[in-house]
Amino acid sequence: MKTIALVGCGRVSARHVEAIADTKCVQIAMVCDKIEERAKALGEKLGVPYLTDYRQIKGVDVISVLTPSGLHPRHVSNIAELTDAPYIVCEKPLSLTLREAYEVYRRVEKAGKVLLPVYQNRYNPLVKMIKDLIDSGQLGRIYQFGCNAYWNRNDDYFKIDWHGTAEFDGGVLYTQASHYVDMLHFFFGELEDHKGIGGSLRNLDVYDTVSAVMRFRSGVIGTLSTTVSVYKTNYLTEFTLIAEKGTIRLSGTNLNKIDFWNVEGMEKPDMDFTINHQYGKGHDTMYQYIADERWEMFPSKEDVLSGIGMMEKLSY
Repeated sequence: MKTIALVGCGRVSARHVEAIADTKCVQIAMVCDKIEERAKALGEKLGVPYLTDYRQIKGVDVISVLTPSGLHPRHVSNIAELTDAPYIVCEKPLSLTLREAYEVYRRVEKAGKVLLPVYQNRYNPLVKMIKDLIDSGQLGRIYQFGCNAYWNRNDDYFKIDWHGTAEFDGGVLYTQASHYVDMLHFFFGELEDHKGIGGSLRNLDVYDTVSAVMRFRSGVIGTLSTTVSVYKTNYLTEFTLIAEKGTIRLSGTNLNKIDFWNVEGMEKPDMDFTINHQYGKGHDTMYQYIADERWEMFPSKEDVLSGIGMMEKLSY
């Protein structure tokens, strides 16, 4: 049984609580948040101790960092150096800059700990299937893609202290659509060229809307458009792939549905699955990998650094 401490009891913590509860051989041992009321509420709900200072965490196998995005580098590094937990999970993004990402890895490695960045979208069954098809060569040459994430984050969301700030948020590509930026990196590799426009249409410190055109070293060309300003509720997440031997379109809450399938020699897979929230079920898979000590299933340091570099380039 792997014991886990959650650091940060805000919005995304509910997804981690749910995933851990649904996963065998992992359990939450304690929770921590600098806001005592929030830490106490979650601790009492789960029946575990709560803390307000992560430096006091002792005796757990894993510490999951779920704090504001811009604080991830500081919190991960400090936890590596100041606690006895051998493994540190970090919610996306690991950092807002490539320089910080390099420093995080340096400090974590010097402390003799293992960093486990959250890239749960890679464990999405349909995303993994597309990745396997691309790598197998079954689709032939990949020509083009289109990826859109049209979501809503209302004004109340941006009243939360760190949301929409330059220091801690990073904007729509970091805090909302980062897993789709990573998906493109996962599929197509190194970015070679890009052009795009970002805008703060709601007068935030960061961009709430971005559209970009990209070319990867592999020659693949495509677009990414994302916003958090859709009226009232999330509208759509979609990904279309145009290849020499096939055309595929995924959509749904978290790319959980096959909308179109025309692949040479391959019938449409019966893999559509329903998700009732925006995060998907990848966190469950991630925690099962932790329970099973499948550390090789997490992205490598080189992969993470390359992806953060791509995110930084696209953030205009």
